Amino acid sequence: MPKSNWLLVGGETLLGKEIQDLLAERHLPVTLTLASAELESRVITSDDDDLAVIAPLDDAAVRSASVILLGASSEVNRQAVALASALAHRPALVDLYGDFENLPESCVRAPILEAEGSRFEHGALHVMAHPAAVALGRLLTLIHAAHPVRRSLVTIFEPASQLGREGIGELHQQTISLFAFKPLPKRMFDAQVSFNLLPRYGDEAKSSLAASERRIESHLVSLLGAGCVPLPSIRLVHAPVFHGYCQSAWIEFESRPSEETLLALLSGAGVDARGFDTEPASNVAIVGQSGIAVSDIREDHSDARAAWLWLASDNLRTTAENAVMTAGLLDLEENR
Repeated sequence: MPKSNWLLVGGETLLGKEIQDLLAERHLPVTLTLASAELESRVITSDDDDLAVIAPLDDAAVRSASVILLGASSEVNRQAVALASALAHRPALVDLYGDFENLPESCVRAPILEAEGSRFEHGALHVMAHPAAVALGRLLTLIHAAHPVRRSLVTIFEPASQLGREGIGELHQQTISLFAFKPLPKRMFDAQVSFNLLPRYGDEAKSSLAASERRIESHLVSLLGAGCVPLPSIRLVHAPVFHGYCQSAWIEFESRPSEETLLALLSGAGVDARGFDTEPASNVAIVGQSGIAVSDIREDHSDARAAWLWLASDNLRTTAENAVMTAGLLDLEENR
């Protein structure tokens, strides 16, 4: 089977590194080229001391790719799209962060939740669904198919790594500064995020929890609409952790299944479902793992139809898998 040629713009990012690791782990038949807006090639070193060459983002790099993964800054991603759009035969475009999701030709993608044989417009710009929406959508879709859901309420805890290396760096530096009794750096969050839960960041923050919450809601509409799963009510809050989403879900059923029934259902679908006799799902335990982990399923004693569930997922691995699956499907469609 011939190798596909993919171009990853932003290979030096956390998500870019995750995609490289995933391709290496699964030995997929893909030749991956890394590119940046810099004029000359350069070598980067990962946390594992692996070396990778990042080439200039130019016409030659774009022309040789069947799929372009857009994972750099908005400005660099726009440069890549402009170069691709100038070609007679444009490579497939996969938007990792949602820079282009408001364009008419964009479509939200999460292959694990898509119906078999789903087709998308030729020339569409494929936007990766938010990792929290993918995890929650997966949970609700599996449960609703067997035990109809009336409604659900979910609190989502967002890690610093969703804002990339800069988010992790500021959380780290704030923690060090707190122990040293020094002023806290606040360039990314404009608030104390270390040892602190927050419903919103400061006014000068580089990101907005409210905007991210709206994005998750919008993506859930796209992911759950076809399956007629009732849309959950969600609340996004900052958690002072580096990696991994956790979600506390309250689900009201038409007829509540038992904890054992839900565990059996989820386990049978390949979910890491854990009873009270095992270690609970957590953002730490899920790092580097595929799929979702669910634990601490318990009945709501105030509502005979409802139950609580605890959900964990690795945000970087979820998006990387989503991107690789989408790119692979686009290659298959192109070669038909």
